[in-house]
Amino acid sequence: MRELIVLGTASQVPTRTRNHNGYLLRWDGEGLLFDPGEGTQRQMIHAGVAASSVTRICLTHVHGDHCFGLPGVLARMALDGAGHPVPVHYPAAGEDVVRALVALAGPGVDVRLVPHGSAGEVAPGLAVVPLRHRVPAFGYRLVEPDGRTLLSDRLAAVGLSGPAVGRLQREGRVGGVRLADVSVPRRGQRFALVMDTAVCAGAEELADGADLLLTESTFADEDEDLAEAYLHLTAGQAGALAGHGGAGTLVLTHFSARYPDVTHLAAQARARAGAARVVAAADLDRFAPPPRRAS
Repeated sequence: MRELIVLGTASQVPTRTRNHNGYLLRWDGEGLLFDPGEGTQRQMIHAGVAASSVTRICLTHVHGDHCFGLPGVLARMALDGAGHPVPVHYPAAGEDVVRALVALAGPGVDVRLVPHGSAGEVAPGLAVVPLRHRVPAFGYRLVEPDGRTLLSDRLAAVGLSGPAVGRLQREGRVGGVRLADVSVPRRGQRFALVMDTAVCAGAEELADGADLLLTESTFADEDEDLAEAYLHLTAGQAGALAGHGGAGTLVLTHFSARYPDVTHLAAQARARAGAARVVAAADLDRFAPPPRRAS
């Protein structure tokens, strides 16, 4: 299963309808929890998500609305008897804050601290890219390796079925039949998360070719001066990231409390998003990656 579960969509302060940040990405057998702000543990209950399903935690930076829920989530995992190791990825500059938050949770979970200080892969298929914020911040990008899609008519034409098909996928050849003879290239799916940042090369790199792009949209376009002052994105800038990067679906989040209704933010993003589908997220929304693209 591949699914993004939005646990919270508020920036800086929660509102009556929006919790602090929190995003759980179910990706095959993994559960990646991004930026758990205050209240994330409770939001997981509302979403029907078990804390034990979290296998990896990723922090973009150590501002409180992106990490103060970490102790609660870890404590709940300990209570539920989660027996697997949990890597926690975070900017190395936030070491003291992260260690303090983990210490608050108490024992019971095998937490593996994995700081990073520059761009690069931090786990198989998972990479970080620096962003431009008031403290060191990094976005995340998860990429599935490219593969091949088998074509049933070609398999039938060469008389392959059952276990022989599995062998062909594993070994690349069965007798005189090559995998390339009965399949076409399939581009791997790509997920990207761009959180607190001003427009920068890192944000553009993360968005490039993303099938599912989760992006902060703190301010409306008419408040661009505030966005620049606090190093955040406007809705239009978020849309432009998706448009220039050729993203499939753009999910907007991290909204300022000054906008009780974010309909116009979605419209501003949509105006610059090209062919991307644009959605302004609400708490507890769920999004599946769009269908795989042809290579």
